Amino acid sequence: MSLELNEQFQKVINGLTEKFPGDVIDVYQSTGDTFVRVTPGAIHDVCTYLKEEQHFIYLIDVFGTDRFTSEDRFEVVYNILSLRDRLRLFVKVWLPEEDPEIASVTGIWECADWFERQTYDMFGIRFTGHPDFRRIYMPEDFEYFPMRKEFPLLGIPGSIELPSSTPDPE
Repeated sequence: MSLELNEQFQKVINGLTEKFPGDVIDVYQSTGDTFVRVTPGAIHDVCTYLKEEQHFIYLIDVFGTDRFTSEDRFEVVYNILSLRDRLRLFVKVWLPEEDPEIASVTGIWECADWFERQTYDMFGIRFTGHPDFRRIYMPEDFEYFPMRKEFPLLGIPGSIELPSSTPDPE
């Protein structure tokens, strides 16, 4: 991997590729940010290493995307920050369309709790080992995931009872 990284980032990437040689799939830069794609099975160990050894102590966000491809349809992105070194890193994993599932990182960063619940609620990506895994926005019995690309723009008629749009007569 030949990227033009600053010295601090190069140490982080070298440490990752040495510690997880078969799990680091891709490293690239885009719009001034650095991205590392890893295998889904290694996400918990990679995040633990990044927090404990590389001082990425601040999890800014976890979010999902629907790549809408036939293979590895979903993506989970972890936006992390090293306050000490002033570095931002995006760690990504790709997941299959059928049974998208990945280990929770709430044991590493407690703030991942609601991020992971939101990602499940919108995309249907399950986080194993999550301490309170339930829907956060949609009703528990809602069978759909609104941010998936096949979800209709106007929603699914009758799936959720909506309030009346006509004013009450007084």
